[in-house]
Amino acid sequence: MIRLDIFADPVCPWCLIGKVELDRALESRPGHPFAITWHPFRLNPQMPREGMDRIEYLHAKLGSRAEEASRVVAGRAAALGLTLNPSAREPDTTDAHRLMHWAGLEGAQTRVMSGLMRAHWQEARDIGDPAQLAAIAEAAGMEGAVVARLLAGDADLAEVARREAHARQKGINSVPSFIVADAHAISGAQPAALWQQVIDELSGQL
Repeated sequence: MIRLDIFADPVCPWCLIGKVELDRALESRPGHPFAITWHPFRLNPQMPREGMDRIEYLHAKLGSRAEEASRVVAGRAAALGLTLNPSAREPDTTDAHRLMHWAGLEGAQTRVMSGLMRAHWQEARDIGDPAQLAAIAEAAGMEGAVVARLLAGDADLAEVARREAHARQKGINSVPSFIVADAHAISGAQPAALWQQVIDELSGQL
């Protein structure tokens, strides 16, 4: 197997699109060589724990470009057959990344990330809400009650912060970012065709 490290935040629209493109490439190459690990990277590390109104957040971050940026994302999503219905809240994703850390211990990371992205981008759910996170975990095959208890405390807050800091120290400064075989970096929401080419080239080397 070849390691594929993915640095992403579930509230990042290009992470959603990049994941869908990658998923389609993987589905078209069922014998792909990738062993995938997801890593924490908060798009908005200064976000208040309670989150904020999404429209206010977009205008604060992007100003006059907010509406155009949203149209571009919606257009790319529509081209992939996705209908966006994002949460009205822009959440702090610290707890979502804690959940992803625990999912990694159970081999459930990709299922959980799919659930987080679907909840935030298509089901208008607040993934800063511990109850929503526990439900997403349960749907992915984890013990929702255990996740709820862990989220009520500060378990692994320091570990998630350490992993994010390590990523930034390695030069990861935007998401999505992909590292293939600990050596080759791919940035941004790349089309499925590119991933198919990468998979074919790697498979030919094995």
